[in-house]
Amino acid sequence: MRVGIAGAGMAGLSCAGGLAAAGHAPVLFDKGRGPGGRMSTRRVEVGGRTLTFDHGAQYMTARDPAFVAQVAAWEAQGVVARWPAAGPDAWVGTPGMSAPVRALAAEHDVRWTTRVEALRLDANGWTLDGAETEPFDAVVIALPAEQAAPLLAPHYPAFATTAAASRTLPCWTAMAVFAEPLAGVPDVVKDAGPIGWAARDGAKPGRAGMESWVIQAPPDWSQEHLEETPDTIAPTLLALFAQHLGVNLPHPVHLAAHRWRFARSRPPADAPGALWDGDGRLGICGDWLLAPRVEAAWLSGRRLASLMAS
Repeated sequence: MRVGIAGAGMAGLSCAGGLAAAGHAPVLFDKGRGPGGRMSTRRVEVGGRTLTFDHGAQYMTARDPAFVAQVAAWEAQGVVARWPAAGPDAWVGTPGMSAPVRALAAEHDVRWTTRVEALRLDANGWTLDGAETEPFDAVVIALPAEQAAPLLAPHYPAFATTAAASRTLPCWTAMAVFAEPLAGVPDVVKDAGPIGWAARDGAKPGRAGMESWVIQAPPDWSQEHLEETPDTIAPTLLALFAQHLGVNLPHPVHLAAHRWRFARSRPPADAPGALWDGDGRLGICGDWLLAPRVEAAWLSGRRLASLMAS
């Protein structure tokens, strides 16, 4: 089958890998400018140096045997490394979290800066409006639930209802760089009131080594402040971080914020992992169909590919 996949994040790329291994021809479309999605790496110039921030997913775990094997392959390629500061089974991309997604994307035909606006089905197959006019034998939706629902509704109301019932939680993220190390502060701070997570990003394996920090608010705080501006959120989160530490932080040489409107999925207890209609040849995958983890996104994509190939 020639398969059109809307979404080239971890789930979509994993599905593409499974389909290609089974002899199918996937083509992926993504609105982003390059690989990453919620595993994106932000690049900034600070003092003549290019610094990176893992401003989305901070790390990933590997527990399922299939994903353990995938992570081992990435380790052999040099695109992931262990990060003990986050836990004994924590892995990060090197030199940024987007590295394993980039490695997967390099194996496939991915059309970046292409937003799928709608799906159309006729006697020739599926057409992805906004992507290209040539029809596909099958289509996969590998997007957050809120973005998947309107694409599915005209064709598969039951699938759309499943997507509409899932709500992805938001996350505000601040990125800060200091001229000097923050003495006495551990590399990871988590579950500290309005600070859901803070990490010394520059201390991760393969990083530049500057005193760069990523500070993330928990979902409830992020939802409460969802429509505020980055210029307001960045200093607010930094002040809350300083308050938790009980110190006066030095003035940062760089400070910015990013809003993830769709950050952490909330799958139902009976989440199916992936959905496939063999008659209509339409499937959906994503972490919101399994669990809110990078590993779950990969497993969901592979599960859908297996359903499609059977």
